[in-house]
Amino acid sequence: MKSHFRLAYFAVFSLAAFLVPAIRADEKPAAPPKGLRVFTCGHSFHVFMPAMLTEMAKAGGIKDHQFAGMSGIGGSRIIQHWDVPVEKNKAKELLKAGKVDVLTLSPIHLPDAGIENFVKLAFENNPNVRVTIQEFWLPFDIYDPTFKDRPKVVDHNAPTVAMLKEMHAPYFKSMDEHVADLNKRLGKPVVFVVPVGQAVIALREKIVKGEAPSLKQQNDLFTDAIGHAKPPLMALAAYCHYAAIYGRSPVGLPAPAVLARAKIEDGEKLNRLLQELAWDAVTSHALSGVSKSPK
Repeated sequence: MKSHFRLAYFAVFSLAAFLVPAIRADEKPAAPPKGLRVFTCGHSFHVFMPAMLTEMAKAGGIKDHQFAGMSGIGGSRIIQHWDVPVEKNKAKELLKAGKVDVLTLSPIHLPDAGIENFVKLAFENNPNVRVTIQEFWLPFDIYDPTFKDRPKVVDHNAPTVAMLKEMHAPYFKSMDEHVADLNKRLGKPVVFVVPVGQAVIALREKIVKGEAPSLKQQNDLFTDAIGHAKPPLMALAAYCHYAAIYGRSPVGLPAPAVLARAKIEDGEKLNRLLQELAWDAVTSHALSGVSKSPK
């Protein structure tokens, strides 16, 4: 997302318990799961993820993971990916052919008719398909569904953890409600949440407390005012998707190339923290479809 693009807690637990029976995932499964065909539609808070997911799957011994393709549009809502002309719309082509196991979407704010359109198309052609919704970190550190009230100055170091949680709450609530409603209407769990935004808040809390190796301030996560991701944030987001898609803890995986190239001091410790935060966020969210196995 670029600044000139338009970017257009809810207690769902009782409903989620019926709609999204959690995968009981061990942190160290005995054998890697079967690889999946993953297609992505999203903006620049998401499009870096597929390549990193492929790298992580390989490192995790998931040899037959497939990057099925990607539709990347800056600052996009999902409806913009849906509206790509038929002759150029690879997402629709592969979904209609039943050649996608997981479709990852990164909507911005609701309403966004593209989400339901893709979910219906995917489910009609593959009853075992899963669609993931990335709940992300808010652009400019504000919640504005119209995306018109852009602050003149953004200081990512200014928000307290309490402020971050408060401003993200209505966004998370809207997405959770939408996911739960879609699953209820479909009669089975098809749509799942990847709680990247929640993991980002947890990381920012670690930074504020001085408990994040090599990260001295919240601004160390972002390249600009809007909030484009630096390598640590990119890795955190990708770990969340790895955990949600494969039901496996990323803890113990080598640092992805993007993070390794950054040559961060205490990089191994930071990588471990990112993995732990991602796993905790995914297994703590009622709509992720993943939970830790009982000990």
